[in-house]
Amino acid sequence: MLQLVKNKSVKFLSGIAKQTGLVIILLNAQLSISQSVAALPNSREDLQNPRPQTVAAKKNIQGTYAQSTLPSNSVCQAQLGRAIETIINRPQFSQARWGIVVQKLSNAQNLYSRDADKYFIPASNLKLLTTAAALQQLGANFRFRTSIYGTDSGLLRLVGRFDPSLTDVQLTALARQLKLTGVRQLTYLAVKSDRFADDIISPDWEWGDIQADYGAPIGSLILNQNAVRLQLLPQQIGQPLRLKWQDPITARQWQKVDNQSLTASKEPAEVEVIRDLSGTLKISGQLSVDSPPESVFLAVIDPQENFIQHLRQALIVGGIQDNTNRVRLNLVEVEKQLANAPELAAIDSPPLSQLLVETNQNSNNLYAEALLRTLGSKINSLDSNALKGIVAAKQALTILGVDPKGYVLADGSGLSRHNLASPKAIAQTLRAMAASQYAAIYRASLPVSGLSGTLSNRFKNTPAQGVVSAKTGTISGAVALSGYINPPNYEEPLVFSIIVNQSDQSATTIRQAIDEVVLSLVSLRRC
Repeated sequence: MLQLVKNKSVKFLSGIAKQTGLVIILLNAQLSISQSVAALPNSREDLQNPRPQTVAAKKNIQGTYAQSTLPSNSVCQAQLGRAIETIINRPQFSQARWGIVVQKLSNAQNLYSRDADKYFIPASNLKLLTTAAALQQLGANFRFRTSIYGTDSGLLRLVGRFDPSLTDVQLTALARQLKLTGVRQLTYLAVKSDRFADDIISPDWEWGDIQADYGAPIGSLILNQNAVRLQLLPQQIGQPLRLKWQDPITARQWQKVDNQSLTASKEPAEVEVIRDLSGTLKISGQLSVDSPPESVFLAVIDPQENFIQHLRQALIVGGIQDNTNRVRLNLVEVEKQLANAPELAAIDSPPLSQLLVETNQNSNNLYAEALLRTLGSKINSLDSNALKGIVAAKQALTILGVDPKGYVLADGSGLSRHNLASPKAIAQTLRAMAASQYAAIYRASLPVSGLSGTLSNRFKNTPAQGVVSAKTGTISGAVALSGYINPPNYEEPLVFSIIVNQSDQSATTIRQAIDEVVLSLVSLRRC
């Protein structure tokens, strides 16, 4: 079950949870990992009118460092191993597994290595592999295309192709295009069925993950990132909290809502939002009467139906009458007409080079999964697009020179605990992409220390600010950071991968130790 708890100290147990005042935790989790993610992307704050994906900012933990944790002097190359092990061999990490590799970018010379060939759960560091494969196979200018085919009499066929960036704004544009072609009514709406249909929910994801927006279902039709915001507002003392859905159309997916919440006076605030196995949304707990509204972001239950209902509304608002319930049709004849019908309207996504920024900088799981399925859609076999995507990604990475024995893919985002990767394989990917034609695009998609994405609040006001481009990763039991460093006094750029598994410490503590290691790398110099 999913539990959403108001907790200003913020504890999370799985996935890329968000600090919105209501915090997602798993009731049956055995390990609690603290992580602070300060804000949601603006597209989550206003799903109906999102800002461009490239500027959405999902914040990560505040990067605060005690003066004693900062390297007081530069680190000589010969001293690097001792500097790193002083950090990772502290008593509190005695139960943890550390996988680390630090290499020169130019020739792969190891400057430090610890269990670099061993498998670790990489969390969102897996997106480094997915996005590398997508660039290699699809190209930087690839765009997702959503099409409507049909006749001017209103027989329409909708074809989605996994565009994760599509919003109500684009649906309005589709309706406008249809109106310009002469379509004045909707008499029949078909949705292309894919004989390689995917499970919209990964079977490897945990129950708590798939109810939150960061674990939203993935299909060929995606709208508003397949998530919806629910606000909880205090009323008079003793009354239940008022529920306010941002999107009334999407809200219809929750036919049963059991609201047992309460508006209290000054008691400690705690609210639980649970979707049980029957689909009932259960809300309990309390907020104080003077509390501001609290928001929680939920994954939609049926993304295809959600998309269709929004499209119907866009057509009506655009001046196209919905007559699907008023016209009797010969379905055999309708399908014949639609089989060779022309494309009447279409929307293209931004180019892949821009979509990768949202994928990596903001660690967007939905985007990564859409990329994996798109890779799979290019392969002609009877497997699902998700499974074919894993095959296609592995082929692309092998061509790049990444050892196929260095990782095991279970999804495209890293949310599955079945993913495995060695630090060495991740470093191989980083080096291969740095030598490819897409080097600049790939690196620009990564968060920059103290400046952007999930690193925007880490390494601030330290020597590392602005000189580290790296992908973060956190799920229960795993914390990771891998990327590029340009040490100012070392003259050569580095690649690194740091993955920590099986620690009994909080994610905050592990992340601070990882950052100390990175600060040692930034301080590297020749002696």
